[in-house]
Amino acid sequence: MAVQGSQRRLLGSLNSTPTAIPQLGLAANQTGARCLEVSISDGLFLSLGLVSLVENALVVATIAKNRNLHSPMYCFICCLALSDLLVSGSNMLETAVILLLEAGALVARAAVLQQLDNVIDVITCSSMLSSLCFLGAIAVDRYISIFYALRYHSIVILPRARRAVAAIWVASVVFSTLFIAYYDHVAVLLCLVVFFLAMLVLMAVLYVHMLARACQHAQGIARLHKRQRPVHQGFGLKGAVTLTILLGIFFLCWGPFFLHLTLIVLCPEHPTCGCIFKNFNLFLALIICNAIIDPLIYAFHSQELRRTLKEVLTCSW
Repeated sequence: MAVQGSQRRLLGSLNSTPTAIPQLGLAANQTGARCLEVSISDGLFLSLGLVSLVENALVVATIAKNRNLHSPMYCFICCLALSDLLVSGSNMLETAVILLLEAGALVARAAVLQQLDNVIDVITCSSMLSSLCFLGAIAVDRYISIFYALRYHSIVILPRARRAVAAIWVASVVFSTLFIAYYDHVAVLLCLVVFFLAMLVLMAVLYVHMLARACQHAQGIARLHKRQRPVHQGFGLKGAVTLTILLGIFFLCWGPFFLHLTLIVLCPEHPTCGCIFKNFNLFLALIICNAIIDPLIYAFHSQELRRTLKEVLTCSW
């Protein structure tokens, strides 16, 4: 993604001179500040990307194979998997091209690399935006299924879900193209940070409300059986743990990347911020880790999907 700390990575590999090093990294080094930099090897980065690529490709293939999974909920899950697949694939492609350039196995003109870098940046940015949008869409879908259960199948219909999916993809591509074109503007970075915070708040509010409703339902059942405290407390604790894990993984995997963008706006030349900027590859790796975890949270819990996945793995088409 074309932001400071990673901007023009392909061109930097073509011309591996001090002038190609991001300015923020130089500012941090010139101060003499000691930084904690977590090094992510290219092998580890490619391995994480490959795992995510294969895992999310299996989710897409599984949902496509089973017509019983062609529902709005699984439509959003499939698109989330496709977004995560593109996030991993685009980062793997960029890393592979950089390694080939550094090894001298690939020779290309700067103009060609510039265009390739722009295309990869747009794919990466749009897939990140769409991934966040589909996480929010899944939360909204689950919220409607709980609070409007009787009307769910009339509210969330497949044609409406497809239109929402199309709108998300189009908006993600358009906005990511604008973001990449104007990546050096503060307003662009602020828009990305605000968008992340909006998705975080949306998911937190919806899931907390769903947890509260589930606890109330469990409490009502417990009263009928005269076992109010044990059942209610146990259910509430389990729900709170699940909610903490879900939101915690989301925040831990996506938060550092958007913290990076925030600090670019607030303190681009401060030594401490410069130390954080040097861990940009770690932040990208965390996003890819989230792409690995997403299928475990949203897809593989379904017994129907797991059964179809076994058929896909055994080529029982």
